[in-house]
This record gives sequence, C-alpha cells and structure tokens, in this order.
Amino acid sequence: MASVAEQLAANFNIGVFAKATDLKKRIWFTLGALIVYRLGTYIPLPGVNPAVMAELMQRSSGGILGMFNMFTGGALGRMTIFALNIMPYITASIIIQMMAAAVPSLEALRKEGESGRKTLNQYTRYLTVVIALFQSYGIAVGLESVRGSMGAAVADPGWFFRISATIILVGGTMFLTWIGEQITDRGVGNGSSLIIMAGIIANMPQALISLLELGRTGALSTVFIIFFLVFAIAVIAFIVFIERAYRRVMVQYPKRQVGTRMFGGDSTHMPLKVNTSGVIPPIFASSILLIPATISGFSQGSGNSLLLRISTMLGQGQPLFLVLYAAMILFFTFFYTAVVFNPEETADNLKKYGGFIPGIRPGSATASYFDYVLTRITVLAALYLVAVCLLPQILISYYAVPFYFGGTSLIIIVVVCMDTVTQIQSHLLAHQYEGLIRKARIKGRSR
Repeated sequence: MASVAEQLAANFNIGVFAKATDLKKRIWFTLGALIVYRLGTYIPLPGVNPAVMAELMQRSSGGILGMFNMFTGGALGRMTIFALNIMPYITASIIIQMMAAAVPSLEALRKEGESGRKTLNQYTRYLTVVIALFQSYGIAVGLESVRGSMGAAVADPGWFFRISATIILVGGTMFLTWIGEQITDRGVGNGSSLIIMAGIIANMPQALISLLELGRTGALSTVFIIFFLVFAIAVIAFIVFIERAYRRVMVQYPKRQVGTRMFGGDSTHMPLKVNTSGVIPPIFASSILLIPATISGFSQGSGNSLLLRISTMLGQGQPLFLVLYAAMILFFTFFYTAVVFNPEETADNLKKYGGFIPGIRPGSATASYFDYVLTRITVLAALYLVAVCLLPQILISYYAVPFYFGGTSLIIIVVVCMDTVTQIQSHLLAHQYEGLIRKARIKGRSR
C-alpha cells in the first residue's frame, strides 16, 4: 500500500488537478474568503483619525503593538473593523482546551466525537465574544486618550463612540471567526492559521522595501542586510527540516489464522512527529501576551504610570517580554502535544488490534513507553520553537529590522504552507484512488 501511495503521489500533474473539481472549488473558496478578509482590513473604524493612528504605530513599531499589527495584517495600524483580527478566538480556544483537560464534564464532551466537538466549539464562540468585548472596550477607551501632532485620535469621544467601536470590533472578530471556520470546513487548510498567515504575507513586500530603505539611507550596512536575508533563508530551511522530522516507533502485528489463510505477521512504523504541536505554541503565546500589552500600549497617553511601565517592560527585546514569551512557548508546546497525542488511548488501540512494540508489554507499559519517547522529542520541539522565535526577535530589537522577518512570522508562514500543501496532496491522492476504483468497476462490469 505504501508503494502504491508513493507512486500515486509522484504522478501528480496538471491533468489530475484539472479533473479534481471538488479541490478546485475548495481552493477558489479559500482564496475568495481571504480576499474578503483583506478587504475588511481597509475599512476604517468610524470616528478615528487614521493619520494619528499611523503616527502612533510608527512610534510603537518596535514594541508589542508592532507585533500585534503584524498578526492583524496592518488592520490595527489603520484601526479598521478587523483591528482585533482572530486573536480573541485563539485565546478562547486556549482557555477551552485547558479547561477540557482539567474539567471532567468538558473532557467527556471532547471524547464524544463530532457532537462533543461542536459543543466545545460553541463554548469557544461564546468565550470569544466575552474576550473580544473586553479587548475592544479597552481599545476604545485607550483611543480616546491618544493624541498626536495632528490632534486627538478620536474626534468625538464619549459613550457613543465607546459603544459603537466595541460593537463594530466584536462584530469584525466574530465575522473573521466565521470565515475561518468556513475555510476549515469548505476550503483547504486551517482557516484561523491561514487568516493570520495572509495578514503577515500581505505586508511582507512593504517590509522588504523598508529593509532595503534602511540600507539605502545607511541605517543598516549592505553586509548586514545580506547576512540577515541569508539568515532568514537558513531559518526557513531549519523549520522545514524539523517540521518534517519524525521519530519512528516499530510496531509488530502477530500472525493470525482465518479459515485456511494466514494474516498479519507484518512489522510497520508508527511515526511520531518531532513538533507535534506545530505552529500553535507561538500563536498562543503571542495572543496571551497581547491582551495586557494592547491596553497598556493604547493608554500611553493617559498619564498612567503603571500602564506606561507595563508597556515598557513588554517592549520588543525587553527581558520580561523574552522570558514570558519563552516560558509560554515551552508550556504550550507540552500542553498542546498532550492534547493532540494520548499515550493511553494509542496503547489501547494497538492492543485492540493485536499490535505491540518489540520488547514492550502491551497495555500500560506501552503507554509509558510512548510517554517517554514523546516527552524526549517534545523537549527538542520546545527548544527549537524558542530558538526560532526568540533569536531573530533579538536581532529585530537591536537592529530595527521589520517584524515580518522574525522567527514567529517565518514559522507561521512555513508551517501553514506545509499543512495546506499536505491537505491539497491528500485531496489529489483521494481523487486518484477514486479514479482507479471507478476504472476497476467499469472493467469488472465489461467482463
């Protein structure tokens, strides 16, 4: 079976893609949804002076607000209806998944299958509304205190602006949440990840122009720019290498007799991905850090010394930011790996079908072995994510290179692209299998 799959995968061509009408519909739907998202990032929030916001973002480009603006695809800097992006939904997903691992009733829902998953998704949407209300109201209040060289950011502050801005920002977040779910169900790839990736990629050309402009003005040397671009390519290659790395665990199936025929006796490998958590830990860590940083950053003009101190300590490249970011990446790497891969369930499934690991007794001993192997490779995955996300950020903070060339943005782009391509290949492979089965049936009938 493996050789047939490899042969089919090697035979992908334009003709096969042209016949896969369902896949083409999914791709066009995904592109259309992402275009709608990008158009929304240019619809301004009523009552906000965009020139003042541009001035604020220019001052905060090296801080946490600049990082948030990167994730929103520039929507925050322009203060549009999608200024919160899909980050409240991601934060809500973190909380629900953590509660599902700790609360027995939610854990039971997670094990119910499709119906339980739909219920948990509904809880996530409710929590998204609550988080978005909190963040959008904080932004609205903070905007009223923002002033620039061209005046105040809000022309007519007051309760009407606060309520209207909160409703619009929450509505924009929920609309993006719906678009992300539609992409996941009716398109290709993970909708939430694709929305974040689309925002990062959309501003990369401008970031490259800014980088070259720094070289033209003499702020950065030509040697450093070349070194940094080569370094970014090396980071991409390293990400691809780790994301394709697997730890293969040998599994043996005993021979069994059914009637007069013998079945089984095969040995195979169970691939355990080195980075099981994928791109989730950096996104989760960033979304958590952005909750207090967004409010404190927008409240810099209010004269509150505590908020100003928090904003300063959470600045890009500051020790507190780096420590919190690294700690959250480590935590979410282990947490999400534990959510995705259950050693006890995997061991029970192997035992049910008669499989076993050579030298390891089935049952609890197999589960302990899976846990031991998974813990070791997860340590490597966590260190890899911390290194890729933090080392470029240190360079960014010291040399004022745009965020879009940082480790977090690169790992999001590379991993999401790889996952999307894998899904496309799966659809093409399924289409070729359907074609082979259809041809076999026609030949069988003709005989």
